[in-house]
Amino acid sequence: MNSITNELNWDTFQSINHQRRAIRDFCDKAISEDEIYAILTEAQFAPSSVNLQPYQFHWIRDSAKKAKIAEFCNGQKAAQTAAEIIVIVANTDFARDTIVEQLANIDRSTTMPDKSKDYHRKNLTKFDKILKIGGLPIWTPIVSLLSMLRPCLSLLPIGHLGSRHWAARNATFAAQTLMLSASAKGIDSCPMEGFSSAKLSKLLNLPRGAVIPVVIALGYRSETARVEEQSRRSLKTITIEH
Repeated sequence: MNSITNELNWDTFQSINHQRRAIRDFCDKAISEDEIYAILTEAQFAPSSVNLQPYQFHWIRDSAKKAKIAEFCNGQKAAQTAAEIIVIVANTDFARDTIVEQLANIDRSTTMPDKSKDYHRKNLTKFDKILKIGGLPIWTPIVSLLSMLRPCLSLLPIGHLGSRHWAARNATFAAQTLMLSASAKGIDSCPMEGFSSAKLSKLLNLPRGAVIPVVIALGYRSETARVEEQSRRSLKTITIEH
């Protein structure tokens, strides 16, 4: 890319990034099916650990379920007025399904060098063992105790809680990509964390071990939507140079 292209890309990204706001009041304008599919497609390109993509996008299209989800989101106006609702669901089992798929893709590939195939097989097989054995509840108290000495250990995909936290962290990358993609389409969004996870899980018939890190409301902001001046911590306070 030349410098002119880079500058144009940067200007476009800034515009998309800055216009993305947490909108809590949407108008009744519908979002086309094609645009939702386009946004979800871009969200697929979010980064994830070992490219395992341990998440699903639950697009709530049934009006009765949408009403229930608004109720389970504590009646938040964003959920009540949203044109569309996407529930982000994370689970280590999704990651293990990805491993099976990727190993099959590696075996079928006629263009991937053998050295790359060996590298990816090794990584995927190792992570499959970690998620299978490391996700057992027995490891949770051990990791909790060790984390008192080394807090970084609490972030490992080990133990009943650690494996779920790992999946949820990866799912948030996709959630942010989804919202930026919506912003690029001129569609507003609102990430919601205030909800009854147990009720949502039952409504969506989620598998055992699944967690919901965030619910995203999508729509076009109403004329009366509150859009105030953004306030952010100064770069000096959040950037530590070493």
